Amino acid sequence: MAEIAGKLREVFVEALDLDEGTDVENLKYRDIEAWDSVGHMALVAAIEDEFDVQFDTDQVIDMSSFKVATDMVKELQAAND
Repeated sequence: MAEIAGKLREVFVEALDLDEGTDVENLKYRDIEAWDSVGHMALVAAIEDEFDVQFDTDQVIDMSSFKVATDMVKELQAAND
């Protein structure tokens, strides 16, 4: 989990062009200007590339926070093992 969260934090920072000091772990959709609908799709694509996973439409819609994204990646990776 810690490894996933660490990598995911880097993806959030890069995809949303955040400052290194941003409290990513408590970030929620639309909390910041960068995480709008366009930023959301860029973030989803970056997560899929980094973790070699594919989100379905419901998951893309439900990805509302860093924690939710972390849980989704864990589930998808476990299903692929």
